[in-house]
Amino acid sequence: MNSIGPTRTRRDALRMLGIGALGALGATAVAGGLTACAPSSGSSTTGGDAAAKDFTFTSWSLNEEPSKTVVQKIVDAWEKQEKSKIRTPSYPYNEYLSQLILKLRGGETTGVIQLDIAWLGTLAAMGRLVDLEAQAKTGGYTEVALTSGQYDGTQYGLPWTTGSIGLIANGRLLDQAGITKDPVTTQEFEDALRAVKDLGGGVIPYAAATKVAQLKDILPWMQTFGCPLLEGGEGNSGGKVAIGDDASVDAVTWYKKLYDAKLIAADVDRFDARALFAQGKAGFYDDALVAKAVIAAQAKDAGLPDAMQPVVRPVLHSGDTPQALLWGHLLVVARGEGSDTAADFALHATADKATVVEYFEGLGLPPATTAGLTDPKVTADTFITDWTERITKTATGNPFWRYAKAAQIDEAIAKQVQSVLIGQSSAKQAMRAAGEEVTTLIEG
Repeated sequence: MNSIGPTRTRRDALRMLGIGALGALGATAVAGGLTACAPSSGSSTTGGDAAAKDFTFTSWSLNEEPSKTVVQKIVDAWEKQEKSKIRTPSYPYNEYLSQLILKLRGGETTGVIQLDIAWLGTLAAMGRLVDLEAQAKTGGYTEVALTSGQYDGTQYGLPWTTGSIGLIANGRLLDQAGITKDPVTTQEFEDALRAVKDLGGGVIPYAAATKVAQLKDILPWMQTFGCPLLEGGEGNSGGKVAIGDDASVDAVTWYKKLYDAKLIAADVDRFDARALFAQGKAGFYDDALVAKAVIAAQAKDAGLPDAMQPVVRPVLHSGDTPQALLWGHLLVVARGEGSDTAADFALHATADKATVVEYFEGLGLPPATTAGLTDPKVTADTFITDWTERITKTATGNPFWRYAKAAQIDEAIAKQVQSVLIGQSSAKQAMRAAGEEVTTLIEG
């Protein structure tokens, strides 16, 4: 089966990790936690000795395999070399941000914190993060990676990995369905989904997000249909919310059509989609760069990872620019006990060449440094090159990330989209309501 440009017989795969949404608890935490926050500053000794050798590293990667094994090796190596102790609290991804906000509000979290780039504005506005500009200058990070760690002109995050979120296909199922090339337009994509559905056997053509936790996956589809999401504005403020326009309504109407035709399924989030894909029960799904390693760990069929194929998101009209969401992980540092040492660890974990190459080998997550990206062990992986050239090259950040209430914004949109899927609202009503809610959150 041939794809656009590269053939499907090439050894390419998608290894990406998704972005979760903030639940009701997290929304409450944000609402309470971002009130009257002071701006973040440098390494203060507030709450303990910033120069202490021992510190805390909070993450979700240490909560799940296969990332737990890989990241623990980085922690163990640092402890042995520096003769220090790193405390490693961790939380499940879908609970992570809400737990983190509660802990930060209570002064219970200091040291290194793993962050999704989408959450930087939320944490930076809490006034607890260290300015890591000095470390960033020595890291050798790529410009796009470095920018992902900046908020309101300050370098709060050191980039750990930078990529994008896109579609993954099970090449075997597509071959069985007689699909000989990647769908270019949304109509071709819909036709492909119907062909996969005809295979029967309980296969879900597109394991798209339909739970609130990841329903913000629909935002690139809104952009595909012509909605800019946010018009104008610079930095971390300004802009007119575009959701509620005809394009956003068209996108959600189309998504509802897929849902009603059982081309997508109810109650699916990123983790459900991965499980379905690992079982060979999904034709397409959205994920980020860690996907191949996750699927390899879950699949009983050892050959399934080699059948995973990155697919450029279809466009509304041939010739349109494909949409993709910028994606990545950051390490930030919260002021308090050991924060100076924590900043050194964050630099080591994200910029030391041997460390980032080993991280890549373990999880397939591309380094954020020029030295790491040009290492032969990285360049030998044709998937990374293909993914970067075909998908990440047109990726953009979510424009709502500039706001401290970005997680609440995503949740507000997701709930309105879900109301359409389950028949509680029309697409027009829901998108108008979503636009109004988002505007209130931005202005509030």
